[in-house]
Amino acid sequence: MILHQLVDYETLRVVWWLLLGVLLIAFAVMDGFDLGTATLLPLVADTDLERRVVINSVGPVWEGNQVWLILGGGAIFAAWPPLYAVSFSGFYLAMFAILLALILRPVAFKYRSKREGRRWRATWDWALFVGGVVPSLIFGVAVGNVLQGVPFRFDGDLRVFYEGTTLFELLNPFALLCGILSVTMLTMHGAAWLVLKTDGTVAARARRWGMLAAAATIVLFALGGLWLWLGVDGYRFTSIVNTVGPSNPLGKTAERAAGAWFTNYGSHPWMMAAPALGFVGALGALALMRAGREGATWLASAVAIVGIIATVGLAMFPFILPSSIDPKSSLTVWDASSSHLTLFIMLVVTVVFVPLIVAYTAWVYRVLWGKVDAKAIGDGSGHAY
Repeated sequence: MILHQLVDYETLRVVWWLLLGVLLIAFAVMDGFDLGTATLLPLVADTDLERRVVINSVGPVWEGNQVWLILGGGAIFAAWPPLYAVSFSGFYLAMFAILLALILRPVAFKYRSKREGRRWRATWDWALFVGGVVPSLIFGVAVGNVLQGVPFRFDGDLRVFYEGTTLFELLNPFALLCGILSVTMLTMHGAAWLVLKTDGTVAARARRWGMLAAAATIVLFALGGLWLWLGVDGYRFTSIVNTVGPSNPLGKTAERAAGAWFTNYGSHPWMMAAPALGFVGALGALALMRAGREGATWLASAVAIVGIIATVGLAMFPFILPSSIDPKSSLTVWDASSSHLTLFIMLVVTVVFVPLIVAYTAWVYRVLWGKVDAKAIGDGSGHAY
């Protein structure tokens, strides 16, 4: 027996769908507090020293946290080539805006404290803010558009045609709601990190803003679910689907249908654990932040992120990227993956290397554990930003 046949094609496709979700959640949890911290920078820090405390709370770890974004993009490229082709071309302007914002972050980190000028540092502080809030917003907007369906289609030769117009088309009301939810969710997470890593005035302000962000996350998550139920059509199959056949998006038929995104929850009640985690995690972050439980607050915030993102993935399964103009062109777990052999080889590589990344990350956080020392930053010792 050929080695890759030890795991059947259908199982590998589901495993890679799960791994993609894990990588996206890991990025949101690990890099999310970096983005949230940058969003909070002008709100929690008044003096230059306070701003340096905020920046140095994430300074040693933000680069490592972006590994999860690279892994997620790599997984989409290698495991789901049609998804990569459609999303990265159709969302080109949105991706460009995210890329520009993410480029601003390292430049701002490196250059911000190179000069003493007030205007110089204020400019880079706003660059950090933009680098935090813009990706947070656009990632959420993208999810909102995916839930509604994206205007693309395949022709008979499987050439993809994206028929959207401008970036502003993506900024529709439901997508903006999802984008604002993403911002509040990651702001909550950034506040939880600042409460954990700082003290004094900065931590007190972060606690207040974090509680507000947690409350907003609860309200927006509930509003998003209600809007999805009442005003956004989901997608469902109208033909038998071959779960082990070659990837061909046109080998099925599908349709838009009201309430279709809630079908999985009716068929598999255990899936309700995902939205429950979203609400319980945000409520826990709110309560624990008020009680001053620093570590537990960050964990609760992370649970909320896991629940909110998992809610979307479980609702859409097996759809990955539905088409709003030609539902049969929609990409699903069963018709958008790489070959059986490719998925198996990638799984072996993932099993070997991801635990190494996790172990190294855990070691780094252990070495860098503890609160940021404002006194050390102020007297110029060490290598603070």
